[in-house]
Amino acid sequence: MINEVGAIKEKRGRKQKKRKIPDSPEKRILLFGKDVKEIIPLFKNFPQLKIVQENPDFVLSYGGDGTLLSAEYLYPHIPKIPVLKSLRGHRCIHHPPKEVLKRLTEDKLVPYRYMKLVCSVYPGGTTNPSHQFEALNEVMVEKGKINTAVRFKIWIDGISYEGEDRDILGDGFMISTPFGSTAYFSNVTRGIFWNGIGIAFLATSEAVTHMILSEDTLVEVKITRGPAVLAYDNAPESIPLEEGDILVVKKSPKDAIIYSCGVVHKLSEPF
Repeated sequence: MINEVGAIKEKRGRKQKKRKIPDSPEKRILLFGKDVKEIIPLFKNFPQLKIVQENPDFVLSYGGDGTLLSAEYLYPHIPKIPVLKSLRGHRCIHHPPKEVLKRLTEDKLVPYRYMKLVCSVYPGGTTNPSHQFEALNEVMVEKGKINTAVRFKIWIDGISYEGEDRDILGDGFMISTPFGSTAYFSNVTRGIFWNGIGIAFLATSEAVTHMILSEDTLVEVKITRGPAVLAYDNAPESIPLEEGDILVVKKSPKDAIIYSCGVVHKLSEPF
């Protein structure tokens, strides 16, 4: 098995400080989304806001939840302001764009930190990963052929979940953050969670459908029979997996920072 490659040792009980909106009178905004041209004229009302193409203070995503995920994929860890322009946007601010910009200039938007996952892929159990990436929603592995199942084993902090002498058979699995639990995870499990890391099984031989682990858990998964395919969030690329490949998934040391127009008490509440 692979040891904790690059594991981050965190001190328990320490809360992360909320990131403050920059104090400078000028705020640099990168616009993201296919319909952003619609809101460019609004900026003439707010000279404190400058539209830029690089080194932004904020990324304003204009669309739905998928647009927000794409913005975090392309511009990770830069604070996001997700403004709704879609029929689906649970994670987006429902206020009119002009109102959002006004609140931004008045420093009245509220920042929230959301945990991300970091996943490393080790082909054939080698010591150097071929891929490493972060996910805000989830990491998903599914069977590579529609008419064949995938087999896999899971270790939780080095302890075999199903026992060393057996594996899990089915369509695959996903590993989710609390933020992502309101998406595909909830469609599979009919539930969401607010803390930790969630693992959901997709049409497997297991009696349970999912489990919730503490956020500092190290999860290792080995493909014991492929083929399989790995995807995460709405990233454009997917990663083929074969027998012997190992995934190591854990909490990322960096969070996503997403702004809202008000207090968000639960992840199930819209922004």
